[in-house]
Amino acid sequence: MLETLAAFDRLSEQFTATDERLAVTFAAVGFLLFVLLSSQSLQRRLNERTRPLYADVVTTIVLVGTFVLSIAITLGVWGQTDTLQQFSATYDLGGEFVAKLVVSTVVLVGTYIVARFAQRLLREVLESSSSVTKHQHEITHRVSQVVIWTAALVFVLSIWIDDLGGLLVGAGFLGIVVGMAARQTLGAMLAGFVLMFARPFEIGDWVEIDGREGIVTDISIVNTHIQSFDGEFVVVPNDVVDSSMVTNRTKKGRLRIEVEVGVDYETDVDRAAELAMEAIDEVDEVMSVPSPQVVAKEFGDSAVVLGVRFWIDKPSARRRWRARTAAIGEIKAAFEEAGIKIPFPQRELSGRAETGGFRLADESGDVETTDERTDDATATTSASPTAQEGN
Repeated sequence: MLETLAAFDRLSEQFTATDERLAVTFAAVGFLLFVLLSSQSLQRRLNERTRPLYADVVTTIVLVGTFVLSIAITLGVWGQTDTLQQFSATYDLGGEFVAKLVVSTVVLVGTYIVARFAQRLLREVLESSSSVTKHQHEITHRVSQVVIWTAALVFVLSIWIDDLGGLLVGAGFLGIVVGMAARQTLGAMLAGFVLMFARPFEIGDWVEIDGREGIVTDISIVNTHIQSFDGEFVVVPNDVVDSSMVTNRTKKGRLRIEVEVGVDYETDVDRAAELAMEAIDEVDEVMSVPSPQVVAKEFGDSAVVLGVRFWIDKPSARRRWRARTAAIGEIKAAFEEAGIKIPFPQRELSGRAETGGFRLADESGDVETTDERTDDATATTSASPTAQEGN
């Protein structure tokens, strides 16, 4: 191999001037960059005409061949191949060294081809399944790449190192030390793998985690990134996510909103519920399926409280508040048109009969006793300077 490389020394005899050698060097490097930049286009064209595996093999051979040729031309035009021969003779690098180098190169190039083929195969298999998300597909691809390249590097090291077992044992002890020092980070990484495959939420979901609410923008091995509705970007460690209660508001692609409205005790509740349903139908964001609901929730201090429930699709903070605001406006307008009163908070004050009721003092100081009830506490307090309950 070194003898073949030495043949490029003739270039140094043909190009003796420095500027000529620089020109040849730039041409070789430029050709290499051109091939690197056009490799994707070449692969796409080959994919259209032949099988993807063959396209990967051809593209890889072209890239490796171009790289070796550019290095050989650069060394030859400057007459540096003799340096490689002297280096080989000094360190007694004979045929065994060349054989190891060739085998290592073939293994690495083959690993690159296999990794590309595995990536393409996983893409075809996983994209055909609707239950696998893009994020899970990406994680599966990364794990497969790590496994393939780790096996290849171990094989290459076994070629160059005789006692590979000792090296692996030392690496194992080093891994234990690093694991003890970075146990929190490793815990976050393990939690990240659990989140990626358990799928409690996905990118784009509206979630609430550890008191933080927002849209998930990214899920990495270590952290989960959330953009709050105030425009803040929050980074939550995955171990915190795994140990916290997670609320996913968009798991099914819709969100339920409830608006509470009180009606006077003298109002026909069924009629008020019917009007509220008709008002909700006028809101554009409200989904027809599931259908809106109006339920009587409780007897309030001043009104019968109705819960108006409806759903919106493609939920977001903006769509939620827009739908809620529109619903409140439509319900209020419908009740006003039908003459249904939405009462203000009220308090009913009454005096005990055995104590003679209320004693009201007028401006002249005379005391008037009454056992009548008043339904408006505000009017009572504003009409008299003092209001005392009888002892």
